[in-house]
Amino acid sequence: AKMLGDVLVVGINSDRSARRLKGKHRPINTEQDRMALVAALEPVDYVVLFDEDTPVEAIRALRPDVHVKGGDYAGQELPEAEAVREGGGRVEIVPLIGRQSTSDVIDRILHLAALPQRNGMVEVPTAMGVER
Repeated sequence: AKMLGDVLVVGINSDRSARRLKGKHRPINTEQDRMALVAALEPVDYVVLFDEDTPVEAIRALRPDVHVKGGDYAGQELPEAEAVREGGGRVEIVPLIGRQSTSDVIDRILHLAALPQRNGMVEVPTAMGVER
């Protein structure tokens, strides 16, 4: 995403927004922790928090030249696309690097928790993507 512009601003859903979108047991990590993690990434210049279900209002305020979304949004009309175009920007969909969503991590943890234990230990199947 950084290669598509001069300044990289990353929008993060607030805890309330994530809860509305993902369910009452989400998010797993607090908005402060998520913001700190993203801010620590070298290419990131700024992190903004938004409380809406979509980043439309943040985009209207920021008026980006380029709005970047991950490849998991390919083929979808984004709710914020019109706001990007209204501000003179364009939407770019970039390929995902790996596929490690929070939902995937939660599913793996729940799967592992359901496995039988021997002496407090769980044998992790190689199908879970763990190398021995």
